[in-house]
Amino acid sequence: MKLINNTILMSDANHFDNSQQINPYYHHEPVDYTKAIQEHAEIRKLLTQAGIKIVSVPSPTNSQDGVYTANWGLVRGSTAVLSRLPNARKNEEDYAEKILTGLGKKVVHVPDNLKFSGQGDALACGNYLFCGSGYRSDIAAQEFAAKTLGYERIQLQAIPERDENNNIMINPVSGWTDSFFYDLDLALAIISGPTDTKKGLIAYCPEAFTTESQNLLAAFDGVDKIEVSIAEAQNGFATNLVSTGETVIMTARAPILATELKRRGIKVLSPDITELAKGGGYIRCTTLTID
Repeated sequence: MKLINNTILMSDANHFDNSQQINPYYHHEPVDYTKAIQEHAEIRKLLTQAGIKIVSVPSPTNSQDGVYTANWGLVRGSTAVLSRLPNARKNEEDYAEKILTGLGKKVVHVPDNLKFSGQGDALACGNYLFCGSGYRSDIAAQEFAAKTLGYERIQLQAIPERDENNNIMINPVSGWTDSFFYDLDLALAIISGPTDTKKGLIAYCPEAFTTESQNLLAAFDGVDKIEVSIAEAQNGFATNLVSTGETVIMTARAPILATELKRRGIKVLSPDITELAKGGGYIRCTTLTID
């Protein structure tokens, strides 16, 4: 089996906080920062245990979300398409460009002030690129990224967050439409890539997507699929995982998905994450695949 996520980029959790509530998972409840740093260290330990090489950089000092490196860009080979993030995360853009350039990547910017959430909203499975739009990424930006990096784009959209009157919610900090699945990695995960004899494998939550996207995914025959419940996806961050194809590092709060992965012969490692989740991010969010 050809392994995936061989090398990832991680920062640290030293500057993480939840002062700017830019997604529905942020609340005013206090964060235990010491525990958040310990959780991050546990994720690193399990990633290393799974055979993943980690490139470590400091987190930017003036960003609460600098721990979530997945949103810094999308990398394939020697090229990185940089993200364009919400105002609360703007300073991460220049920092990410400096880091990725220093790693020898050719950096490309998305045009026309388009929103682009990097790997958080664009997940590669072989030559397919599953893209989520409508919240943190514009379709035109993902079309640009897929074309630049040579992917076949599978365009999807998750359901929005709604209030008690069923009105679509606008995030008061970012000013953007909000969703509990604001990034695709909260609704879909790549479990393994394709081989000469086998399709790639994804896990996804049908109920997290619009009807049109549900139908597209159900009919798509390019990958094998595991369905995830809305409870495990939204409450347990089930799909916000990192897989090598042989080992999955995932939440301890999605037992049904974990059981199915084990049934398929995949090893599961599960740290217990509570504090980092208060920022609306989980295991996948803390890693940017660079090889």
